[in-house]
Amino acid sequence: MAGRTARGLRRSADLLFVSLPSGMAAMVALPLLGVTALTTIIAGLGLVLFPLALEVVRRWADWERRRSGALLGVDVPPSPVVRAPGPTTGARGVAGSFERVLSSHLGAEWTLARIRRLLTDRATWRAVRWLLVHLVVGTATGLVGLTAILGVPATIVQTFAWSSIRGVTLLGVTPPNWPVALLLGGIQTAVCVWLLCWGAPWLAHRQALMTLRLLSPSAAELRAEELAARVDVLTETRAGAVDAHDAELRRIERDLHDGTQARLVSIAMRLGVAEQTLKDDPEVAKLVQEARVGAEEAMQELREVIRTMYPPILSDRGLDGALAALVARCPVPTTLDVGDLGQLPTPVEAAAYFVVAEALTNVAKHSAATEADVRASRYGDRLVVEVRDNGIGGIDESRGTGVAGIRRRVGAIDGASHIESPAGGPSSLLVELPCGS
Repeated sequence: MAGRTARGLRRSADLLFVSLPSGMAAMVALPLLGVTALTTIIAGLGLVLFPLALEVVRRWADWERRRSGALLGVDVPPSPVVRAPGPTTGARGVAGSFERVLSSHLGAEWTLARIRRLLTDRATWRAVRWLLVHLVVGTATGLVGLTAILGVPATIVQTFAWSSIRGVTLLGVTPPNWPVALLLGGIQTAVCVWLLCWGAPWLAHRQALMTLRLLSPSAAELRAEELAARVDVLTETRAGAVDAHDAELRRIERDLHDGTQARLVSIAMRLGVAEQTLKDDPEVAKLVQEARVGAEEAMQELREVIRTMYPPILSDRGLDGALAALVARCPVPTTLDVGDLGQLPTPVEAAAYFVVAEALTNVAKHSAATEADVRASRYGDRLVVEVRDNGIGGIDESRGTGVAGIRRRVGAIDGASHIESPAGGPSSLLVELPCGS
């Protein structure tokens, strides 16, 4: 019992004693946080300082939350760490355009994405709210705690030093003699002991409760964070499944190309030789010819299957070369503009290729266009592909124009697609694909 009481007093004294410098530090930290936020808007320096300041405030608040939990005997889990932007990061609309413009000029797309993730995390705003309250409450309780800790030895010194030091008062009274000094000093010491043993722990307990209330998420926020965590897990799982599926398709493509297709070529060649050998027997030669033609048709169908699984041209020439080949084969005059795409994941390359292939097929079959334009650019962790034409427009997704297939293929890797095709044209297809940073 005595041990638990001593530990409780020690934790209370620790919480209150640290609150004073912590509250004074909050007086400095809050203006600095505002200054770094302003410099983020005005100058590029804030791009480095602002996320750092937010991280410091979050870690500071998390430390205070753990200390408060330890005092109250509550198990406090650490706050989730804001991850570095990954393949699923990328704002759209006005926010995305602003980020891409700054990124292209400052080369700071990773930092901008991290600032956005910090500012959209509820834990950040809980930490800032706590900092505002802690600035006042932390300083005040720290002063009380310091008074309680230093009050007992100070009153004892005052009690026995009143006769040798002029001006010493006890409870506001100058004692005339030793009995009065001992009485007043005893009362003053008892008050300080009460403040240290009961008042300070009560105050520390209240401050700890306030800290946990300010920094702990509500039930609705907990549900939202759990759902967000599940979405992150499902996104990673889906990305892994897509990668595994793509690897399996490429393995099958290699097996068909190197095995089955080679055997069909060999069979067609042997049938051709047999056809030439059996020219004197027209009926048998005709059967052999039909078999050879069937083998060649099967080989052509197999090539089409292989091409739809994973185009070999992507392995040979990369995405820019594959898009150039698609544009060259398109019967509608088409221009191509490909930026510096860097190293792209295989599923992203395949999706971009099939999107452009399907879009150009639609242009040739349905749009009555006289010209088209294909553009591919990379903005940080997003690959943006755009296909435009000057045709008649009026795309109806329900009529099997291939748009549904494009949306499914893009959505499988957590991409986004946007189509504009008013009646009378022109039409445009904009696709954003996550490709890592």
